[in-house]
Amino acid sequence: MKKVLLVFLLGGLCNGLAGQTDSTSLNLQEVIIQENRIQIPFSKQSRNISVITKPQLETTPARSLQEVLAFVPGVDVRQRGVTGVQADIGIRGGSFNQTLMLLNGIKLTDPQTGHHMMNIPVPMLNIDRVEVLKGPGSRIFGQNAYAGAVNIITELSPTRNLRLQGYGGDFAMRGIAFTGSLPIDNYRQNLSVSFDESAGHWYNSDYQVSNLFYEGGLKLNEFHSLRGMAAYTERSFGANGFYTSTFPDQWESLQTSLGALSHTYSGTQWNINTRAYWRKNEDEYRLRRNEPEFFQNFHTSNTYAVELNAVYESKIGSTGFGLEYRKEVIESNNLGNHDRTLAGVFLEQLVNIGEKADLRAGVYSNYFNEFGWKHFPGAEIGYQATEALRLYTGYGKSFRIPTYTDLFYVGPTNIGNSELAPEQAQNFEIGAKWLKNGFFAELVYFHRNTDNLIEWTRTDANNPWQPQNFNEVKFNGLEAAITYRVNSGIASIKLKEMMVSYNFIDANLVERPGFETRYALAALRHQLIGGFLVGIGPKLEWNLKMRYVERFSLDPYLLLDSRLDYNRSGKVGVFAEASNISNTDYIEAGTVQMPGRWFRMGFMLNLD
Repeated sequence: MKKVLLVFLLGGLCNGLAGQTDSTSLNLQEVIIQENRIQIPFSKQSRNISVITKPQLETTPARSLQEVLAFVPGVDVRQRGVTGVQADIGIRGGSFNQTLMLLNGIKLTDPQTGHHMMNIPVPMLNIDRVEVLKGPGSRIFGQNAYAGAVNIITELSPTRNLRLQGYGGDFAMRGIAFTGSLPIDNYRQNLSVSFDESAGHWYNSDYQVSNLFYEGGLKLNEFHSLRGMAAYTERSFGANGFYTSTFPDQWESLQTSLGALSHTYSGTQWNINTRAYWRKNEDEYRLRRNEPEFFQNFHTSNTYAVELNAVYESKIGSTGFGLEYRKEVIESNNLGNHDRTLAGVFLEQLVNIGEKADLRAGVYSNYFNEFGWKHFPGAEIGYQATEALRLYTGYGKSFRIPTYTDLFYVGPTNIGNSELAPEQAQNFEIGAKWLKNGFFAELVYFHRNTDNLIEWTRTDANNPWQPQNFNEVKFNGLEAAITYRVNSGIASIKLKEMMVSYNFIDANLVERPGFETRYALAALRHQLIGGFLVGIGPKLEWNLKMRYVERFSLDPYLLLDSRLDYNRSGKVGVFAEASNISNTDYIEAGTVQMPGRWFRMGFMLNLD
């Protein structure tokens, strides 16, 4: 183990440029992190946050956001099949149910199950950047931001443009994506469409994924603006071994719709955003693909929500407050018909303490119609030791409510528990970050303690899995990352970026005698990521990425991926990608055997 880590670390330093920066990349010191109320530049944040820029999205050897997130330090992506057609995302040892996905601040939580968290109706071409918040996010985003949150940001272009991308590869994989921007006076609008399909890498792993996304924004005057979006995604896939190895012929089909409308007032002291949104998810699941009568589930969930978020700037600093109301409804032949109401109140304050220190503190109070009011405080203290060095520490209380699958599911291998209570955790972290002249480094220690974890358990292999509120589980972790954007070298070869990161988690689950657990100790233990981006001549870019992953309950593995781009920012470009170059035999989730070495090639058309 130590030899493997040492070899990989040395390889990562020369391999390791997770980077995908070019002349259009963002300066991290200038990036404003898009939280719903108080917004702070990346360099002044007293949290561990990773920002994936658009050039990084474009040059990573990946066909989906799920695959891109696999190269973010501290993020555990557990894919079932190529391109993450079904993938679970965990942060800091948390499960897929403990991570909140957002789109421009809108929560994409599915009340049925966290397995649907990555049903994101936005083609990759339309994503401007992704912000990954590690650690408790309940005070900032509300329920289910238990171990972290991922916020996908799209931007409305002020200029006309058209982008077209197509690709093909192994496993009869092919895809096409289009995005266009057509501003008209004060109205900006984007339309994106994509389609991907594959015959799959092994028996019953074929898939089809379609996305349709429209977004528009109107600037009414100096102070007022409107923004709306409508999106739809449909995905169907063979699910061999996805949820149970007993039935290799599983199949699933999902359709997710999203609509949102918001109004923003931006004044000298006040910034107020109000919005309403609706999300619908339809899920058909068959235990035997061609025999629906054997076992078939139909679930339809609808979420209706309204929010108000505001910031007031005064002599004492920034005061943020917000209100939210959510109605979650499900109709299911398995889970039954249910609805629940959630409401929340946010309040936080950012104040400067002298010239170098600042304090951000607040509380989120949540009302859940089945459990009443719960309160979730949190605070961060930052100290700007020098212009480049920032020290910080923070505390937060986080929670998530059980999904309808946790509560009511009935199946051959799983059964719900209607007596579950929400899970809560106490979180603490301390860290330091250095940001100067393209060099970024961060070192963080965190601790999370849960005394009522929701965990699927069983007494033996002959009995079904059922969730219980476990007594206690403790996570201690260390996160370290170094990124250097240099853009230097000889005239024909330039090293644009390199990075290496290491994450370690120690989990201590107080087991109940006679119970086997399913998810609690399936998290990351060691994660080492490295990569580099090299420019060769004026038009060629080479990105090489490596990751070593060791989980508590699965065999460790080492992966090497690469991508070549020619004329990426020009009118016509081409690219080639290779995944698992080392041809590693590995599993990320369940019993799904991931593919060996595989390749893709494609083109890009960029028109103004």
